Amino acid sequence: MIEIGKKNKLKIVKEVDFGIYLDGEDMGEVLLPLRYLPESYEIDDMLDVFIYLDSEDRIIATTEEPYAEAESFAFLKVVDVNPIGAFLDWGLAKDLFVPFREQKEKMLKGKSYVVFIYIDSSNRIAASSNLDRFADVDTSCFEDNQGVDLLICNQTDIGYKAVVNNSHLGVLYSNEIFQKIEIGDKLKGFIKKIRDDGKIDLCLERPGPAKVNDLSREIFNLLTKEEGFLSVTDKSPPEEIYSLFGVSKKTYKKAIGSLYKKRLINIEKDGIRLSKKPQ
Repeated sequence: MIEIGKKNKLKIVKEVDFGIYLDGEDMGEVLLPLRYLPESYEIDDMLDVFIYLDSEDRIIATTEEPYAEAESFAFLKVVDVNPIGAFLDWGLAKDLFVPFREQKEKMLKGKSYVVFIYIDSSNRIAASSNLDRFADVDTSCFEDNQGVDLLICNQTDIGYKAVVNNSHLGVLYSNEIFQKIEIGDKLKGFIKKIRDDGKIDLCLERPGPAKVNDLSREIFNLLTKEEGFLSVTDKSPPEEIYSLFGVSKKTYKKAIGSLYKKRLINIEKDGIRLSKKPQ
């Protein structure tokens, strides 16, 4: 069964002056217009095409690829607003519709928003910025310290909300963010904790001892390449530490503390130094 709003592999069944028809199975034959035809093809060839509805709500195929498919979250720009809603550029000739009722805040032309792309009751592809309504609430697929993909979707009083693995929503807390973040950013992150109420706490650094151990190795390896000395101490500005290692000052202090306890480094007034040459 073909899926509207997604890529499908369909068989060419016949050629006409204005394109070719593909076997849409239970949905009948689907037109691939002339302008989207591949350079070479034959009847019975299988083509990868994206299926959607044209301006007259007819099922149609294209070899163009949208920025995102149905049942996914995406950061898209508003290209038009009219009395029935907003329209987003999603990489296809026909813009993506966002009804007014699906706008968490009134959308403005030229501004970009994180939305969820869905299929409505009439098989039309639409989008919504009411993300909570579409986010999965079953967190059994996650565990603490797990690495995840994040899409920053909006700022709150306590930090930033982010889409997690294109399915869930979680929170990054402001006091644990040590880099510039903007709506629409795609970042690597970690599950810090699954709370008792099912909410997901996120972080951008690997939590726990594993992160400190990884950083300790990174610092030690860097010292061996820098003639055994780095002009960064536990008193250095957090911004300087983050620019070098991508971690908080707290994590950095733990890492060099670990190296110091193992007698691998000496902590001096203006930097850290290998206590002995690596073998």
